[in-house]
Amino acid sequence: MAAAVQTIASAHVPVMLAAVLDQLAPRDGEAFIDATFGAGGYTRAILEAAGTRVLAIDRDPSALRAGAALAEAFAGRLSLREGRFSDMEALARDAGFEQIDGVVLDIGVSSMQIDEPSRGFSFLRDGPLDMRMSQAGPSAADAVNGLSQEALADIIFQLGEEPRARAIARAIVAARAEAPIATTLALVKAIERVTGRPRPGERIHPATRTFQALRIHVNGELDELTAALHAAERLLRPGGRLVTVTFHSLEDRIVKQFLTARAGKTPAGSRHLPQQGAGPEPSFTLPFRGHLAAPAEEVAVNPRARSAKLRAAIRTGAPPFPPDAGPRQRTRH
Repeated sequence: MAAAVQTIASAHVPVMLAAVLDQLAPRDGEAFIDATFGAGGYTRAILEAAGTRVLAIDRDPSALRAGAALAEAFAGRLSLREGRFSDMEALARDAGFEQIDGVVLDIGVSSMQIDEPSRGFSFLRDGPLDMRMSQAGPSAADAVNGLSQEALADIIFQLGEEPRARAIARAIVAARAEAPIATTLALVKAIERVTGRPRPGERIHPATRTFQALRIHVNGELDELTAALHAAERLLRPGGRLVTVTFHSLEDRIVKQFLTARAGKTPAGSRHLPQQGAGPEPSFTLPFRGHLAAPAEEVAVNPRARSAKLRAAIRTGAPPFPPDAGPRQRTRH
């Protein structure tokens, strides 16, 4: 069993695994949802930590196919479901999971998706300009070649926080007028018309923010995250634990605002979440202030952990907040 389980986990190093397990605190008989299964690192650790059951969700069918060995190794304790984590309530009902003791969300693209050129996530390897986690629906190539210059600029600026968004959008439109942009390196070449080629020792590649923006847009990631947080709030039993790991400021801001509001700690006079007197009873408590970062020794062996932020919350017995409470994100045009 150990060899089969190790095979599925070997392609991906789970970020901040020790801290995730510490906050989830798995115990015998408990049920968990790993809403971003990926290569199964968190799922495997939860199953090995105690006599738990796990519902593992992923919108990428290739991740679930690769997870078959893990499901066989933990037969009867692991259920794999294809779908978006925003639909975790329906997926949990379908899998027979009712009282949920913990939910973990590792937000963003997985290492195995980045490492596969045919998926089109990486600006370092040539491949079709795809970026679809579910391998269905409009691709990044559809967006790059079909959206207006203004729409592209808005996406790159808002979702990539790229200060040169307008110039990059103009360069993309100029490049696609010469020939459709069909590959990742063709897009990189268009971006470099504005940014220039990366300089030796430059930590952040000039295409990073544009690729991030397009990936978030194509997959509707910020709306998905907001919906998933609401779903977790409704699913978790009193005392249930929610753990999130995010990798850039847009995701972390959504999680932070959601948990701050639900812990009854909304800052007075906040422009985005104005104080409105006595609100609903807090639906979460926070086990620590702010976020946890990966230790230096982990970053040294896994650079992906460098930007990771872990936040956690414990469900109270209060009813979930109204559906319209909390931050909203508009990610599509």
